[in-house]
Amino acid sequence: MAKERSELKSIGYEIFIGILSILSIVNLGLLYAAQEKSIDTVLTAMNALFSVIFVVDFLYRIVTAPSAGAYFFRHFGWADLLASVPLAQFKILRVFRLIRVYRLLRDVGTRTVRRALIKDRAGSSLYTLLIMGILVLEFGSLTMLTVEEGAPGANITTASDAIWFTIVTISTVGYGDQYPVTDAGRMIGAGIIIVGVGIFGTFTGYLANFFLSPKKKESAPPVHATDTSATTVERLRLSLEESEAKLAEIRKLLAGPAQ
Repeated sequence: MAKERSELKSIGYEIFIGILSILSIVNLGLLYAAQEKSIDTVLTAMNALFSVIFVVDFLYRIVTAPSAGAYFFRHFGWADLLASVPLAQFKILRVFRLIRVYRLLRDVGTRTVRRALIKDRAGSSLYTLLIMGILVLEFGSLTMLTVEEGAPGANITTASDAIWFTIVTISTVGYGDQYPVTDAGRMIGAGIIIVGVGIFGTFTGYLANFFLSPKKKESAPPVHATDTSATTVERLRLSLEESEAKLAEIRKLLAGPAQ
């Protein structure tokens, strides 16, 4: 399967893209159900972010695929490209990404998926953090806007206010120019702060581990008994002479001076 479908990436990456595809399709339904323009603006901004991610995903796949033509025409590359266009008519094509993830999980099996995610803990943690950040950014902005928009004395009254507040809060910067005035809004803000601290703390640890962890040294290949090259024979002879010299010194020390 790896040779036939080489445009497939790691299991963690495919699951990450699949979850984003599901979320983008859910947002498409929310766009039709939204009755307020401000909420519609938040969803539109998030869908624009998804479109950028999917464009990067398409370019990544077509560049790294062994056959760009096979990926584009036979493995739904055309659907990936059209689904990246920020138009509602093409967003339903993101279902093809879900089909790809489903086939991958079905072929490799749940045990292999679990082992792969556990083995690549750093990558799995990174994808989890990215998903959590996107979810908090979207639903934190939507809930904060819904709660604060009509409150007396509120200063979070537009989609840009809600998105800005969520970004500066989840990043633990907190400029203070936007803040909730209702009890429910403050509770939501506290939750965003807690999640933001966890996300950036874990992300910092991931970067530190990635850049500072020592690289594994490759072990020297063993010398086979059939290797009779002149270099190997000379190396063994020198090693033997060195060992005999050290053994002679040890014998002299053990003998000691005559009493």
